[in-house]
Amino acid sequence: MELGLKGKVAWVNGASSGLGRASAVALAGEGASVALSARRNDLLDEIAAGITGDTGSRCLALPLDVTDKDAIASAAQTIEDELGGIDILVSNAGGPTPGSFDDLDEDALYRAFDLTTSSAWRLTKAALPSMRARGGGCLIYITSVSTKEIIPTLLLSNMMRSAVVGMAKTISKALAPEGIRTVCVAPGRIETARLVELDEHTAKRTGRTPAEVGEEVVSGIPAGRYGDPKEFGDVVAFLASERASYVTGVTVVVDGGLLNGILS
Repeated sequence: MELGLKGKVAWVNGASSGLGRASAVALAGEGASVALSARRNDLLDEIAAGITGDTGSRCLALPLDVTDKDAIASAAQTIEDELGGIDILVSNAGGPTPGSFDDLDEDALYRAFDLTTSSAWRLTKAALPSMRARGGGCLIYITSVSTKEIIPTLLLSNMMRSAVVGMAKTISKALAPEGIRTVCVAPGRIETARLVELDEHTAKRTGRTPAEVGEEVVSGIPAGRYGDPKEFGDVVAFLASERASYVTGVTVVVDGGLLNGILS
């Protein structure tokens, strides 16, 4: 299926690994030029060169800390100057510190807000002028299934990612007449470094091994396995494309059937 992404410019954050990297690869594979942002600037040039070599699409490496407001604005201007503008934003950042209410202090609360919620706000503010100038675009927010069904040991993720969904849903109403769509993509158990971290955290808390934790989790996933990041990236590319032009203001769950809610 031709997705209509050739000639588009995507700005993917958290692109040095995991779901961000998978999203960048999928978008470039469909012909989009991609600006890759992440704090791990030692990896970005290599990743950008590798994606270009594999796909033929232009990739721009932009070291960026998404908690830095001025750096975000500067990155958006660089994309405008180097690639001509922004058609697609993939807002993505590392997950907040795991833990329950008694485990976490106020500093952790503010760090999580800055990393997850404020970054989505700031990235959106930075990308919107270009989208408006280009006559449309797509804002994609990588969230979590915790926005659909709380995860007791991920209090800050439950809070901060749900706030991002609230923002995305609200602005979708105002932006749709301008041809700008907003979509949240909620991963379940996708096999990334973040998943390893969460399994290790659960193992330590419950006195089990990470392998035992993983086996228990997989037993509750109808698909019978953890997801591959590529599968997630392909969903992002589709939702960013012309083929999803009537999809906005929603959260799309990518979880192998894990959630039990009727509306998930």
